Amino acid sequence: MTRLASALCVTAALALGQTRTLTEGAHRMELVLERLDKDTWQPIDPGLVLAQGDRVRFKFRTNFDGYLYVMNQGTGGSYEQLFPREETGQDNRVLASREYQVPATSGAFRVAGPPGHDIVYWLVSPARLTDAGTHPQPLPKKSAEPTLIPRCDDTILRARGDCVDSSAGPKLVPRGTAIPQTLTAQGATPAQRDLLFMRQKNTAVISSQEPLTGPIVYEFRLAHR
Repeated sequence: MTRLASALCVTAALALGQTRTLTEGAHRMELVLERLDKDTWQPIDPGLVLAQGDRVRFKFRTNFDGYLYVMNQGTGGSYEQLFPREETGQDNRVLASREYQVPATSGAFRVAGPPGHDIVYWLVSPARLTDAGTHPQPLPKKSAEPTLIPRCDDTILRARGDCVDSSAGPKLVPRGTAIPQTLTAQGATPAQRDLLFMRQKNTAVISSQEPLTGPIVYEFRLAHR
């Protein structure tokens, strides 16, 4: 059963430089995946295939005020809320142009479980969700289908020997995909044509040309061996 487990690893936060294009578009979000390398946090490609035991965290920033909720679905169908919660921080208010860390504590998420793609759901809402809507609820059971094993794209970072899966990273939720009731109960809908995804080095940029008037959901596929 694949999941991201909370693990304490005390370290100082690595500050990221300001981006010059933060205010482009009506609403814009920036997402950076970091991995702990010895005792230093390093930003990595969103599609980098991780190894068992790797410790990771996210950096998140927007150009609008709102509330952030992060949920994870393992390859075996297990589901849990990653943020906010007691172990990872309970203050999920985000303000424009400020950088936030998930988890918001000195901890990290530990990669564990069979090879595949954990699906990390990112819900961003202009208003705080009710308590009833933030408790984890089970997902519908997955239909029997082969597990997608991460594959290296030889055209990416080949010189350094890194394995990058081009299907990983931030994505639209595929049409027809069942999302957790925790999300749908609050009126959150999977983004389709209203969000644009692009990358600037190791930063994933998610933008909307129109203001987001309600909760919206997209996913981050975390590949690991």
